[in-house]
Amino acid sequence: MTNIASRYIDPLTDYGFKHIFGNEPDKDIMIDFLNALFEGEKTIADIIYRPTEHAGEDSKEKKVLFDLTCTGADGETFIIEMQRADQEFFKDRCVFYMSRLISSQLPRGTSNWDVPLKEVYLIGIMELRFNKINNNYLHNIALINKDTGKIFYKGMGYKFLELPNFDKKESELITDLDKWFYLLKNLSRLDKIPDFLDKRVFQKIFKIAEMSKMTKEERELYHSDVKAKSDWNAGIRYAEKKARLEGKLEGKLEGKLEIAINLKKEGMSAELIAKTTGLSVEEVEKL
Repeated sequence: MTNIASRYIDPLTDYGFKHIFGNEPDKDIMIDFLNALFEGEKTIADIIYRPTEHAGEDSKEKKVLFDLTCTGADGETFIIEMQRADQEFFKDRCVFYMSRLISSQLPRGTSNWDVPLKEVYLIGIMELRFNKINNNYLHNIALINKDTGKIFYKGMGYKFLELPNFDKKESELITDLDKWFYLLKNLSRLDKIPDFLDKRVFQKIFKIAEMSKMTKEERELYHSDVKAKSDWNAGIRYAEKKARLEGKLEGKLEGKLEIAINLKKEGMSAELIAKTTGLSVEEVEKL
């Protein structure tokens, strides 16, 4: 549970994540994180932050809202999504996000395939056990040839960080990616900068994340977000418990509606409820 009295903010809150990762003057933080995550697979020299809302070319097409999105120096796009709880159609949403950005590269009415598509990657930072089959803390997903096991197309991919599965001790942190996992999972519980996080970018994160350096308005926004996260977690637990007591199986429409109703009572926005339950915004607003 996030403690608002901690010395450092929680990067796994909406406000904390964007405060640390989403500012143009501090984009070196996101660049270092991406390079650690791709581990030499590709090198990101620079990024430009893009709007988080992406509308379709047609007014009837569903808008998508990303947590963060940025474009690399080579034109590749990175979507960064935070996911707090399990969702029946989370994988479908990830594929939809990816397909929207890929399809938008070719203007409507154009059939010119003389140039390659720009690369698109979705990165999911998960506060849940996403894959029930194994205990991996990093999942690299790509289009492959099932017969040969070789990559079929290199221009798109998914990377999911399953934080609950990361349990390395301090003495076991070898790579920069190890240290990034540790930082994301433990920052809000630390009261000082560990010696092993001596890299300049980590030092910068601690400076940005220190609550005493934040303005009054920033602290109020963060505390409001911490409370929303706490209420959200409590609402999820309550709704799931009530649904089980009433004999409603998880994943069924009735269970989703029950969860949505209780989250709405907690004051959560229709957009976030829709993202959590897999219902549409219109369905949530009708409840």
